[in-house]
Amino acid sequence: MAEAPDRLRAQQFALTRHLRDPQASPAPEGFEDRRLAIYRELLFNNIEGLLSGNFPVIGKLLGEDAWKALVRDFYRDYRCHTPLFPEIAREFLRYLEVRSESEQAGDPPFLQELAHYEWVELALQIAEVDDGIAADPDGDLLAGAPALSPLAWPLAYAWPVHRIGPDFQPDQPPAAPTLLLLRRDDDGTVRFSELSPLAFRLVQRLGETPELSGREQLQALTAEAGSNDITAFVEQGTALLEQMRGTGVVLGVHRANPSA
Repeated sequence: MAEAPDRLRAQQFALTRHLRDPQASPAPEGFEDRRLAIYRELLFNNIEGLLSGNFPVIGKLLGEDAWKALVRDFYRDYRCHTPLFPEIAREFLRYLEVRSESEQAGDPPFLQELAHYEWVELALQIAEVDDGIAADPDGDLLAGAPALSPLAWPLAYAWPVHRIGPDFQPDQPPAAPTLLLLRRDDDGTVRFSELSPLAFRLVQRLGETPELSGREQLQALTAEAGSNDITAFVEQGTALLEQMRGTGVVLGVHRANPSA
């Protein structure tokens, strides 16, 4: 009785291997090639169309043939860890990270970072975050501990990923990193903005040490920068904090926990 299920399982594996890589894996016996061709095209086009929507810049700068070849390699070689369509873009990003050196030979040197930059927009769009942060929106940002929005993500890249496209493909990364802030507005719109090193480190610190007051954060930044002008740093940092509150990056100050 076990022979029939075993045969079915073997046939299913043979079919999936063929659909992934028809050049190397022959179709199992008993299947009409005309019907298989429909499945081959349908499945690949579904994946390619999904990834094209998630990585439009990469698709444009590679060109149709090279882009489809890259997607074909992913479709053939990579084993996804999730069946969820919204996660396929993340799986593609993982695939780019594990491609062998021989496969990477023809890739643009910025490909992985550009892919992350394109993916992270989707990641923030679908991110589920805790909306229950207790913050006083009108609190004193120096005396209190500024509350960073969970929908504001600081990003650092070696390449100027926000400028790369078909007409701008640098061969070498610039001397200074590209520092960006990704944030999601109340209406779901995702926005990117470029940050100064001071603003980037301030946002980082708000996430790393949320218990510190704004004044303590700025004093620590002064020490990190090796500056003796604490007054100027605090003034400049206070303006940054107020600007971040105005754009929703900072929600206000953390309210005291009454049970603490």
